[in-house]
Amino acid sequence: MKLYLDTANIEQIREIAGWGILDGVTTNPSLMAKEKGDYKKILKEICDIVKGPVSGEVLSLEKDSMVEEARELSSISEHVVIKIPCTADGLKATRQLNSENIPVNMTLVFSANQGLLGIKAGARYISSFVGRLDDIGNPGINVVEDLLALINLYRYDTEVIFASIRHPEHVRQAAIIGSHIATIPYNIFIQLIKHPLTDVGIERFLKDWQNK
Repeated sequence: MKLYLDTANIEQIREIAGWGILDGVTTNPSLMAKEKGDYKKILKEICDIVKGPVSGEVLSLEKDSMVEEARELSSISEHVVIKIPCTADGLKATRQLNSENIPVNMTLVFSANQGLLGIKAGARYISSFVGRLDDIGNPGINVVEDLLALINLYRYDTEVIFASIRHPEHVRQAAIIGSHIATIPYNIFIQLIKHPLTDVGIERFLKDWQNK
C-alpha cells in the first residue's frame, strides 16, 4: 500500500519524506489556506520534495473553469494530480482532462456509486472519505471495500485512496483490505511510529550498556 501525507505544510512534508517511506501528498484548499502562501509556489515546492504524485484541488465548480484551472496547475510539475469534486461538472471535467492525459483524483466520494461514476469518467484516483462517513455513523470502510471489488472485477486501472483518516486503526484497516493508497495526516504518521514498548526497550538497552 502506498502512503501519502495529507498536508500542505512544507516542514511536515520534509520530515516524513526523510523517513524514506513517503509515496505522495494530497492537499486541499483548506490545507493550503493554513499555509498562507502562494498556492502554485507551495504546490511546486511540494512536488520538488516528494517527486511523486501531489494532489492539488481546483476551486472552480463549473466544468470549463475546472478544466482551465486544472491545466494551469498541471503545468507546474509533472507530478501534479488534479483533485476534482464528485459532481456532474466534475465528471465532465474529468473526462476532458483524461483525454488530455492530465491525471485526476476524484475527491469527496462517499459512496461506491459515486466512485463508479468517477472511474468511468477516467479518474486516475478515487478518494473515499472514510472518516467523515464514520463521523455520521456509517462505516466508511465499506465504500472502500466496494470500490476495490469493482476495480478488481472489471479490471479498471483506477487506484482507491483511503482518505479522511482519523486514527492509526484506519491505516491498519486500509492495509488489510488492500486499499491502493492511504493518505494520512501528519499527527497520525507520528502516532504510527510510536509505541510505549519501543521506548521502554530503548531505555532498557541504553541502561544495560551504561552499566556493563
